[in-house]
Amino acid sequence: MQRFLDVLKPGGEESRLAASLDPERLPRHIAIIMDGNGRWAQRRLLPRVTGHRAGVTAVREVTEACVALGVDALTLYAFSVENWKRPRAEVETLWRLLRQYLRQELDCLLKNNVRLGAIGRLDALPAIVRQTLNETIEATAKNDGLRLNLAINYGGRAEIVDAINQIIRESPGGEPVAISEEAITSRLYTAGLPDLDLLIRSSGEMRVSNFLLWQIAYAELHVTNTLWPDFRRIDLLRAIVEYQKRDRRFGGLNGMLDDAPAEPVLAEVAALPGR
Repeated sequence: MQRFLDVLKPGGEESRLAASLDPERLPRHIAIIMDGNGRWAQRRLLPRVTGHRAGVTAVREVTEACVALGVDALTLYAFSVENWKRPRAEVETLWRLLRQYLRQELDCLLKNNVRLGAIGRLDALPAIVRQTLNETIEATAKNDGLRLNLAINYGGRAEIVDAINQIIRESPGGEPVAISEEAITSRLYTAGLPDLDLLIRSSGEMRVSNFLLWQIAYAELHVTNTLWPDFRRIDLLRAIVEYQKRDRRFGGLNGMLDDAPAEPVLAEVAALPGR
């Protein structure tokens, strides 16, 4: 946290927001739906690919900010299973940009002790993309700082299906097997990562777009109208400040009521008219 404060300009809004954060209550795992690249380009009468290129700057700034804050994991929605429906030229451009990003950012990842990972149905990626991705993952494998996960050819429903199919494959002799939450969680693409605390979506759209459907069960959601290419460190700070204002109960109650016995509550319900 102090590392983050040291790089901020004193007296500015970023410095004020950062100073208001409780370092003991920072989200351990942040995920971002990076939306708005196409609209960013269209508003400037530019090709959509220009927006995708501009979004790389936002990825770099947010990654470095998470490193400085001490966040454990950052998961970025880069390419969904539905994105194959886009024009072929745009999809191929996205693969070129991904390879370019991986090559150009490797030194930055190593400098910041970032360990790169990827989640999704990666076998379906073009071979040359898989090769560059695997090389970058291997090059950063010994880093023990921020876990940066790129969700590529990812779908939340597909992830759950894959986890259940893995459980079935692992059952001895094809015998019926009990499926529990723990069994599914341990076989998700995100197994081994901290639980998701904060999901951010840029561009103002109010939907989760088939992203981390299992993991967002108790995550806090933050939506900003900022388009992804314009997303900067200050936008991340605003999201975390809002996150820390939330009362996270995980289905329970905070305060004195946590220890209250259930019987009196049930008795009051039973006494309601019509019961």
